[in-house]
Amino acid sequence: MYIGECLRTGVLSAVAAVCLMGGTGHAQALDEATVQPKSSPWAVFRFGFDQYRNGHKREAIEAYRYAAENGQLGARWKLARMYAEGDGVTRDDYEAFKFFSGIVAQEIEPGSPEESYVSDSLVALGNYLRTGIPNSPVKANAAAAQEYYMRAAANYRNPQAQYEIGRMYLKGEGVGASVRQAGRWLQLAAEKGHAGAQATLGNLLFQSGRVVRGLAMMTAALERAPSAERDWIRGMQEEAFAVAPEADRRNAIALAESILTKGE
Repeated sequence: MYIGECLRTGVLSAVAAVCLMGGTGHAQALDEATVQPKSSPWAVFRFGFDQYRNGHKREAIEAYRYAAENGQLGARWKLARMYAEGDGVTRDDYEAFKFFSGIVAQEIEPGSPEESYVSDSLVALGNYLRTGIPNSPVKANAAAAQEYYMRAAANYRNPQAQYEIGRMYLKGEGVGASVRQAGRWLQLAAEKGHAGAQATLGNLLFQSGRVVRGLAMMTAALERAPSAERDWIRGMQEEAFAVAPEADRRNAIALAESILTKGE
């Protein structure tokens, strides 16, 4: 059985082997004489990362657990992500929620090397609170979700959080509906290259009468967007193009090319 003290001993043995070999090659478990219960959490975390990269996810999980229990924030974040995505473990959103909550409880100052773990965890908690987690104590709470997004957006300048706040202001979700406030937060995320924010802001501009600029932003966003985001951005962009005058379409395409090449 991998989950348990037996495997944990094996993981620490393998970490000792990696250290003895200078961190190269495939780690081999040693006998109990080589086990180092006080192994550096960072060394165990690195071992877990190597195991994960090589496809040994059960061993990676045990290494991450040891490192997380001994204060390694990156290991706690990796465990949260694995549970959230069902990566090497059965997906368990509530377990992920608990790991993310433990991360944001840490006193991590903006600018710290570990700030990305906190920033990402705040967004993840906002996402969970926005919809709730079925069969768990975590219920949908849009106002609480907005607070987590705000912490990530204001303290760590997280573009995903800024984008989510903008969307919430557009829908009046947990906050009073405000196109002006939505535009402000979407602009901040768009300036950081967030394709969803660029597309949404472009659509707002299009709807407000700034047709060429709006079409151009949606077109540029479609080019930049990750594959998972392209369908809804394409639908929005094509719908706008279908009703725009031909001259505006041509000008928008030219402006989109300028945006993509010059970063305007």
